[in-house]
Amino acid sequence: MVYGGAWSAQLGAAAGDGGAVAHTPSAEDFSLSLLDTNLPAEAETELRGFIAKRLTKGALFEGMGNVASVGLSIPEGGSEKGLELFRLELDKYVQNLKINLDLEQKNLEACVSPYLRSWFEDAICPIQRVVQLFQDKLASLLHAALSYTPVEVKNADERTEKDISRFLAAASLQGLVQEGTMTSLCIAMTEEPHKSMVIDCSGPQPQLHNAGSNRFCEDWIQAFVNGAEGGNPFLFRQILENFKLKAIQDINNLKRFIRQAEMNHYALFKCYLFLKNCGSGDILLKIVKVEHAEMPEARNVVTVLEEFMRETPVA
Repeated sequence: MVYGGAWSAQLGAAAGDGGAVAHTPSAEDFSLSLLDTNLPAEAETELRGFIAKRLTKGALFEGMGNVASVGLSIPEGGSEKGLELFRLELDKYVQNLKINLDLEQKNLEACVSPYLRSWFEDAICPIQRVVQLFQDKLASLLHAALSYTPVEVKNADERTEKDISRFLAAASLQGLVQEGTMTSLCIAMTEEPHKSMVIDCSGPQPQLHNAGSNRFCEDWIQAFVNGAEGGNPFLFRQILENFKLKAIQDINNLKRFIRQAEMNHYALFKCYLFLKNCGSGDILLKIVKVEHAEMPEARNVVTVLEEFMRETPVA
């Protein structure tokens, strides 16, 4: 509901006082013009009376400000006519404002509504379709997303190719890990020979070449399988977010152990045990190596850990 207000003829009573109205306006000092409402007549009348009462007290929004009366210099004998013209002008202005607002709302709905309707198809459905398509091979896709391994899709229709791309983007740590770290990691993965994973969709089931995986990613397959049994598309997105959250927690734990290991050999051993047991040591070590490249002490710790991990690879 929107009201347009206009002061009545008594505003001219104080014109001889220099234009400022000294008294508190009564309920008759102004009128309220209804612009638009969806209230029943009885409720609208009650609301109009409530607003009028609050205006007379100068506290429509108590604590936020008061209504100030402004005097008008109106020639003698012309007060009623002048105020009527003022009221009509104000009403016309408010009506035009409503028309403009209605147009803006229609334009906004025309732009926003299709975008909101496409959100489910763009952000939720691709995850569900990819899980159903890859099934037990999904671990390799999760591994590629976490490690920023380049992925090439061949012989796929347009929708499947977009679904895979959207799944990889949703499963990656983009925005959660420092941007510089992710950029350097992408470059490092791209420079490593034969590291691009190829997905061939020419058959009923996708075939993966140069695919990687680890125990961490494989352990999450069951969660996606259980989600498929529930039949709720939103559940897949939630599982994916939980997957990324756990990866971030492991990265932060490893960073903490590395800081401790800079001055403590026992903490270095804890780092090693953590990498062996977390199931994703191959990815975590690459991420922290890139991030600590400019930190000599931490870099030395990572170098030692790499040597240990090469001697006893992560299962």
